[in-house]
Amino acid sequence: MSTEPRASLFPHEVTTDRLRLVAADTESVDPFELYEHCREGAPNVGEVTRYLTWEPYGTVNGAFEFLETCESDFESGEAAHYAVFAGVDEPEAGEFVGMAGLGPDWDRRLATLGTWLRKPFWGRGYSGERARALMRVAFDRLDLEAVAVTCHAENEKSRRAIRKYVEAAGGREEGLLRNHTRYRDGVADSYRFTVTRDEWAEHLGTGDEADSETDEGG
Repeated sequence: MSTEPRASLFPHEVTTDRLRLVAADTESVDPFELYEHCREGAPNVGEVTRYLTWEPYGTVNGAFEFLETCESDFESGEAAHYAVFAGVDEPEAGEFVGMAGLGPDWDRRLATLGTWLRKPFWGRGYSGERARALMRVAFDRLDLEAVAVTCHAENEKSRRAIRKYVEAAGGREEGLLRNHTRYRDGVADSYRFTVTRDEWAEHLGTGDEADSETDEGG
């Protein structure tokens, strides 16, 4: 039997200047560590999840089940969920930063991006760096035509951050989607941003050489 890693639709690992994104499963992420960051009562968990669609874990089993779902989605091509770690040159090298995701809609040739970061890592530009790397995956590897990002209409900080990296890639804010997303406290409006393949190619497609991906180690 071959010992070579099985080819995957998504890259198992994506690296940038300051981050490592590794396909999330119970081997790449310690479920107990994830639980400690995401459990009810964890430091800053209320702020982190305020505008997200998931609630803090009530038991450690929630972390295990989430990581098992991540692995299943990755293998089936439903979505790529990545654990985000600080890069080797960062002060907290190797530390768990948060999660990032890429969900393709193959029929529409569209990828939707999402992320959450632990509060100590807010304000460093990590979200934009992660987004640029996953845009490259969507366009160069998956041959999709557009990337979309949404945020809760009341999350002005996230909206500003998304607008910055989307516009840098040539994209734009498209507007307010009413009653669009089911969040923790009910359905709410969301702002939507998009970048097309042509916009990406014109603004960033020939740069970002530091971003790389690998199929090994998944």
